[in-house]
Amino acid sequence: MSENVPRFVVDVKSVPKALPVPKESAHALKGVVGGKTLARMKKESVDCPVKNTTMSFIVCFSCDNFLRRVKGKVDCKGDILQ
Repeated sequence: MSENVPRFVVDVKSVPKALPVPKESAHALKGVVGGKTLARMKKESVDCPVKNTTMSFIVCFSCDNFLRRVKGKVDCKGDILQ
């Protein structure tokens, strides 16, 4: 049960221009979310506490540390990735 406790809560921000996203991440989500939702997700960013960078929400969504997104906030496990 303790594995679902977030270490970080990160705000989701809107950006005017879409951030670069690896094609594999975007292609993997095409069957899961609709086209309009995917386009909106490309224009959202988060400040990743694990990698210390600003990244697209799609990259965050496909990360192993992603737990959930509720009301514009992302819960992150915060484990170090290799």
